[in-house]
Amino acid sequence: MKEIIELLADGNTQIVQTHISIIFMKEDFVLKVKKPVNFGFLDFSTLEKRKHYCEEEVRLNRRLCPEAYLGVVPIERDGKVIEWAVKMKRLPVEKSLKNLIKTGRVRQEDIERVVSKIAEFHKQAETNENISSFGKAQNFRINTDENFQQTERFIGDTIDPEDFNFIREKTEKFYTKYGHILDKRAKAGFVKDCHGDLHTEHIVVDQDICIFDCIEFNERFRYIDIACDVAFLLMDMDYLGVKDLSKQAENLYRKAFNEPELELLIPFFKSYRAYVRGKVNSLMSKDPLFSEEERQKRAEEAKKYFKLAKSYLEQLE
Repeated sequence: MKEIIELLADGNTQIVQTHISIIFMKEDFVLKVKKPVNFGFLDFSTLEKRKHYCEEEVRLNRRLCPEAYLGVVPIERDGKVIEWAVKMKRLPVEKSLKNLIKTGRVRQEDIERVVSKIAEFHKQAETNENISSFGKAQNFRINTDENFQQTERFIGDTIDPEDFNFIREKTEKFYTKYGHILDKRAKAGFVKDCHGDLHTEHIVVDQDICIFDCIEFNERFRYIDIACDVAFLLMDMDYLGVKDLSKQAENLYRKAFNEPELELLIPFFKSYRAYVRGKVNSLMSKDPLFSEEERQKRAEEAKKYFKLAKSYLEQLE
C-alpha cells in the first residue's frame, strides 16, 4: 500500500485509514482504496476482488446517497492498472450526525429526518427467500459465533475474560429462548438487503440526508433484520453519550413499524453491534499501518464497546 500512498498523496491530501480501507481526501473529491486483506469475513486479497467490491460499493450506496458516488476508477503506474478506487464527492464532514452530536448542534428535527429516511429505506428494501434465510436464528448466529472466535485472541487485552464469557453465554441463551422470534420475522419479510453499517459517521445531515458507506463485502452482514440495521445507529448514539436522543430515535422507528418484538430485539442487536465495533477496533489496534498512538486509541475504544455490549445483555432476562 505504500506505493499507492506515494501515488495519491500530496501536501493537500488528507489520509484516513480504517481496518480495510485507505481514504484519500482531495479538495473536492475522495478516492477510497481497499487494503489487500483477508479477515475471513471479508476478502480483498486480489486486485480482481478489490475491483469487484469497489463496483459493489458504488452500486449499493447509490440506494441511499446516489449523488455522492461517482464511480470506480483505475490507479495506474507506467500504463498498468495497479489498483482500483471508489471515487466520491467530498461530503461535508462537519455536517455528519456524529459531528453534530459531538459539538452539541444536533436538533430534534435532524433525528426525525434521519429516522424517517431509514424507515422509508427499510420499507422499500429488497427481500426474497434467499435474503430472508440469513435472518433465521441458526444462520444469524453464524455472525455472533464468528465474532467470538475472532476475538478470542483479544481476551485479557481489549476484552475481560469475564465479560467475554458473559456475553457469549447470554447470546446463547437468547437464541434458545427467542430464536423462534427471529425465525418468525424472517418468514414475515423483515429480513432485507439493508445498509449494514448504520452509524453516525456515515450519515450527513444537509439539505438532503445522505447515508453512505454500506457493507458491500459480505452479504451476510447486509441481509439482516431491519431491527439489526437500525440498532447500529442507536448503539452508536449511546456510545457518544446521547442516550436520550437514541431513545427518541428508537421510539420514532418503532412508531414507523409498530412491531412489539422490537422492544426485545433492539437490546440484543445493539449488543451485537457494539461487539462488532469492539472487534473492529481490536483489529485496528494491531494494524502496523497505524501509528502506536492510534493503535492505543483503538484499543481503548474497543474496551468501551465491549463493556457497552455487555450492558445491553444485562437488560435481558
